[in-house]
Amino acid sequence: MPQKAKFTREEIIDASLKIVENEGVDKLTARLLGEKLGSSARPIFTVFESMKEVFDEVVLRAKAIYGEYVELGLKEEIAFKGVGKSYIKFASERPKLFQLLFMKDKEGSDKNNILQGIEEHYDAILNSIKNGYGLGDEDAKELYLHLWIYSHGIAVLIATNVCKFTKMQISEMLTDVFVSLIKKFKMEGK
Repeated sequence: MPQKAKFTREEIIDASLKIVENEGVDKLTARLLGEKLGSSARPIFTVFESMKEVFDEVVLRAKAIYGEYVELGLKEEIAFKGVGKSYIKFASERPKLFQLLFMKDKEGSDKNNILQGIEEHYDAILNSIKNGYGLGDEDAKELYLHLWIYSHGIAVLIATNVCKFTKMQISEMLTDVFVSLIKKFKMEGK
């Protein structure tokens, strides 16, 4: 008869997420997880087959949390700017989760994937840009790429405690780069 699980799947994932958020992904070990649960590591493996499986669940949970930030950004008047601000806010409020999702080697994946975490919202963001500013598909994609790169830079600076910015500074920086890019498109006749 199989051993009865001492902890639920959710309890283990919650404790794992707390470890990652407080101490970083490198600290997520079976031993520390067992300690945080007030146990040895053994009960973890009555629910999960490996720590990789636990880690994968933490990544899924982190993506879901990030998705909530994206959803809030999409509700702003200028949706694509809202998504950029939400991305930066996620880095500010959940730096270890940001690092987990956006600051690790993307081994075995498309390293040029700027859609990570927003795949399901990408069309809405592009439509917001196209409809709001009369840009075609390619121009909207180019504008989004530039804004994402800029937003990512700000987010990394915040998540690694290199810089601190106010919400107003972030909003102004995103507006400045956006206005500059729109001017560039208009000067080029796009």
